[in-house]
Amino acid sequence: MITIRQGEKTDSAAIANYLMLAMEEIAYLFIGQRDEQQANHFLKTLVEQEGNQYSYHHNWVIESDGEIVATALVYNGADLDRLRKPVKELVERQFNRPFQPEDETQPGEHYIDCIGVNPKQQGKGIGSKVLDFLIQEYVEKQNLTLGLLVDDDNPKAKKLYERLGFKVMGKKTLLGKSLDHMQRSKG
Repeated sequence: MITIRQGEKTDSAAIANYLMLAMEEIAYLFIGQRDEQQANHFLKTLVEQEGNQYSYHHNWVIESDGEIVATALVYNGADLDRLRKPVKELVERQFNRPFQPEDETQPGEHYIDCIGVNPKQQGKGIGSKVLDFLIQEYVEKQNLTLGLLVDDDNPKAKKLYERLGFKVMGKKTLLGKSLDHMQRSKG
């Protein structure tokens, strides 16, 4: 039995682990080192706090038989600058690095930053169930637009998003990589 609920502060360690799975290379680029322990600590620090793009407040937690097996990170694209500021400050303070990634989202969409699934649970349809839930929650109930980025190197994911009604709206660049920007709206 799968349940999906809003993340809580007590979920921070699990959320950070699944975010790390989903964004591993990006986390390493942010902190400037390929150190899994440092990257996990960096993410957990942010997840535990409010007011940043990785906060537990912006994560949906997916449970199976009472165990957290995945997370989905979603936030309002209009809030990106405000939500990114604490991330920038932490990177610059803790890792002594400049932090200026391109904007991956924009006003007018709620951005699915990433979905991280326990490797033991992959291939069981959890990602599809999460996306169905997000479409119901944001698009159908609230009449909002969902946005996401997909890598050209991941045609399987792009095909899934298209099957769920996402359409390519253009290209965005994130950390030097060109990605398709897709959106799903009502109707």
